[in-house]
Amino acid sequence: MGSVLEQTAVSAEDASARTTLSGWRVVRHFLRTTLRTGAMPVGARIVDRIVAVAEEMDHHPDLDLRYASLHVLVTTHSRGTLTEADIVLAERITEIAEELGVPLDPRRVNDLEIGITVASPERVRAFWAAVLGYEEDDGELSDPHGRLPHVWFRRASGEAPRGELDLDVHVPHDVAESRVQAAVDAGGRLVSDAEAPTRWVLADPEGVEVRVCTWREGH
Repeated sequence: MGSVLEQTAVSAEDASARTTLSGWRVVRHFLRTTLRTGAMPVGARIVDRIVAVAEEMDHHPDLDLRYASLHVLVTTHSRGTLTEADIVLAERITEIAEELGVPLDPRRVNDLEIGITVASPERVRAFWAAVLGYEEDDGELSDPHGRLPHVWFRRASGEAPRGELDLDVHVPHDVAESRVQAAVDAGGRLVSDAEAPTRWVLADPEGVEVRVCTWREGH
């Protein structure tokens, strides 16, 4: 069942409004940030501190330690959403970073989903799970190590022929418009903003489309 904190859901809007989480961003159903450690030994010390807190709470983040940075993802996996346990853990991680003088840089956190249009998702799902080494989760596919893009399937229709790919780039809500503008400035084209601020559809100079997405609801 999990702790009481894990049973208390928190919306993306609520999490984004918490002043104690100014160094974090909601991307899909995750809280994400990057700690600019500057050196791997510093990151390793922070990881040790985070693991101790996670064990104390019995609530664990995903940690990706690189040479000069530590990428952190927090969510309640058992619920597939954010909860108060995630808020508390993120706040504790912020305190550790502040104590060690390590800045949080959440504005460049990203997530990528790939949608594949097929005639029969049921027929092809096992193939894609096998070739990618993924696991099935409620009809969609996920990397069991949490490193590679999430994959979902769309049933083909007259408007969406088989083999078409949907690329969904999930970004922090407060950088989405600047990301869209940067893509346009780089030679892209805005195809549609009808669903903004939930998503914008862009096309590269050769017409390949991609969607920039946030947690925010559309108009």
